[in-house]
Amino acid sequence: MRSSRKSWRRLVLPSGWNLGQLHLALQAAFNWWNYHLHEFHIGGLRYGDVELLTQDADEDDANVFDCREVRLRDFARGAVFNYVYDFGDNWRHTVMIEEFVALEVAPKHGTCIDGARARPPEDVGGIPGYERFLEIMADKADPEHADTRRWCGGYFDREWFDLAVVDKDVRNALRPNVKRRLHQPKPQRNEPTTA
Repeated sequence: MRSSRKSWRRLVLPSGWNLGQLHLALQAAFNWWNYHLHEFHIGGLRYGDVELLTQDADEDDANVFDCREVRLRDFARGAVFNYVYDFGDNWRHTVMIEEFVALEVAPKHGTCIDGARARPPEDVGGIPGYERFLEIMADKADPEHADTRRWCGGYFDREWFDLAVVDKDVRNALRPNVKRRLHQPKPQRNEPTTA
């Protein structure tokens, strides 16, 4: 069951993709910019970029395994594991392998088929920072409102989700030098707006 307050995405990805490629698909699905550390927690083990995640590691830190060595097809249907992005903001995602589908032509790229709610802005400060951000955006009298509004691109709707936009981002997830939107798209004139 999904909480009505959480952002989520349902993706269809090639089963031959590894966890590194899954990371890029998740970044695209939430329009994050892939400039923070990340790792996967699977069965008590850590998977990620071994070199980056072990640079400043202590002897007591758990070993990190190469995320490129694990493919989506290595999981069983119904498998659940965690993806953590931005160790400062500590965004924790639950990833579930819902099913494997046999298609006539194997896809070469991912696609988003469903989802809900906007993702928190990059560098907003984790869950407490995001909650404060939403309070500030909802209160035009808040002394931080004008600066925060500018910081997030002038507009933010926490209920925003545009399947076509997110799907396009996921389809381009593995393209090199892909440009990410800095901010949420502004609504068209006929769309209702919320702050």
